[in-house]
Amino acid sequence: MTPSFDGIRRVADVVLYEGYVLYPYRADARKNLMRWQFGVLAPRGWSEADGSESSWIQTDCLIEPGAGKARLTGVVRGLQLQHRSVEVVVDAAQGRFRRVDQLDVDGQLWTSWDEGIEREIELAVPLVAGAERRFRFAFVPGYQAEPLRDRAGQVVGRVVRELKEVVGEIHVRVQRAAEAFHPVLRVQVRVDNLSRDPRPGAPRDEALRSSLVGVHTLLAVEGGAFLSLIDPPEWAHAAVTACDNVRTWPVLAGAEGDRDLLMAAPIILYDHPQVAAESPGDLYDATEIDEILTLRTMTLTDDEKRAARAADPRAAAIIDRVDALSAEALSRLHGTIRSPSAAPPEAAPWWDPGADGEVSPETDAIDVDGVAVARGSLVVLRPGRRRADAQDMFLQGRVATVEAVFEDVDGQRYLAVTLVDDPAADLHAQHGRFLYFAPDEVEPLDAISGAHGAARGGAP
Repeated sequence: MTPSFDGIRRVADVVLYEGYVLYPYRADARKNLMRWQFGVLAPRGWSEADGSESSWIQTDCLIEPGAGKARLTGVVRGLQLQHRSVEVVVDAAQGRFRRVDQLDVDGQLWTSWDEGIEREIELAVPLVAGAERRFRFAFVPGYQAEPLRDRAGQVVGRVVRELKEVVGEIHVRVQRAAEAFHPVLRVQVRVDNLSRDPRPGAPRDEALRSSLVGVHTLLAVEGGAFLSLIDPPEWAHAAVTACDNVRTWPVLAGAEGDRDLLMAAPIILYDHPQVAAESPGDLYDATEIDEILTLRTMTLTDDEKRAARAADPRAAAIIDRVDALSAEALSRLHGTIRSPSAAPPEAAPWWDPGADGEVSPETDAIDVDGVAVARGSLVVLRPGRRRADAQDMFLQGRVATVEAVFEDVDGQRYLAVTLVDDPAADLHAQHGRFLYFAPDEVEPLDAISGAHGAARGGAP
């Protein structure tokens, strides 16, 4: 049975809508003036003249065929931009309107905006060396005008939605990967935007309306298994190196260990990407940190929230979700500790004191002028004895508490200390922010006190 894409669509939707609407979500927010950053597939003629966006992407992946008949299916997904403009009535009798950025109709705010319409192109290819298929697609232009009426039923404006034509082609080729030591097929999927509009030299915003954005490819294999391009077996390294992925990043998708699904995204992901269970919903911001964006959304004024809701239904959903977020759900965004049994513990690196059982900075002692100095010992700082910087003159003669004894990679030992008269000493110790001195840059306070005591005791 052909694998289903249903299990990975949530992750795929995150890719599809990445950067779709950016905090602070209002249509006139400066961040939203430069949307559509990922996976833009611009018209070929405009792209060749402008160069800021490409008209094609290419995905190369490797498949181990099974013993029986194998088949490859897939879907190329993207957003087509639908321009929404708001117009106010100029002359109702003659049906004349004028475009405006926004219009308030009896408390309901309407704003101009570029909406995203989901588009998908399906493909299927027999998984045999030499197979080749071309899939043409075309999304026709459209125009729709919706009147806006006030409470009295009078038309005070309208919302106009316009779609430009987008046409293109998907070229799929299957070849034998000669670089591998085992039978492996190399599958290449190239997607081109062949739209005629706009003219070369047109503004980017105009070209985007004849583009697809957030373009990514989902592939499923029946009777075979994808190879990871991130962590391939040793025998497949040469075949992976020969793959030519252009503006896409293919990774294994689905549950950990499964190899029948692949997602080629315009952003870098790891194999088997998952949406964090703690995330209550998408925030559409690159490398989003849910807690920060949620807290910042909470600071929006009522007027700003109203403007955000008017920008796009997805922006409105963010505002509504944040407004209804419970304290418990918010606390989950602060961080989580994954089960330590989920992965075997890693060995401590060679430079970590924990890698050497004979090293214990908190209990080790070092001999200084015949006195054993360890954690808790008091010392007088004498930085002038060694090469010092200008800051050290302020530490000369100060009393410090030894917090730990460390040894560097060259075998030199150092004392980590905090100043006794520093009111922030406890805070520095808690965060491991110490001053470091060599043994000959300090004097044990016990030794100084003992010497003074002997002199006093021996006086006549």
